[in-house]
Amino acid sequence: MRFLVDNALSPELASGLGRAGHDAVHVRSLGLQRASDSTIFERAAEQERVLLSADTDFGTILAQRKSPKPSVILFRHGAPSAPDAQLDVLTRHLGELTEDLDRGCLVTIEAARLRVRSLPILP
Repeated sequence: MRFLVDNALSPELASGLGRAGHDAVHVRSLGLQRASDSTIFERAAEQERVLLSADTDFGTILAQRKSPKPSVILFRHGAPSAPDAQLDVLTRHLGELTEDLDRGCLVTIEAARLRVRSLPILP
């Protein structure tokens, strides 16, 4: 799977995903550490990458654009904050999320649950 890790998360997460066999890049390695959320969102869409973040603005962008891609995974409400713990959660659940992520979805990872919402987000 291909991932773009937002600046709200550590580059270590991208490295860990790479070691786990995924194509993962952090925004810093693309020179996008100061880019707007819209620019980062567009890059993820152009490169067909799942966007990983802790920034809820990406959920807002998804809702506004009514687009089925890119898929976004958000770490929220007590979800692990350490990169190794985030990597553990992702690798444990990616198998069950692959089809949804390929179709387009918003995944919210919280302390006690994982929520999946299909895209596009419609009112």
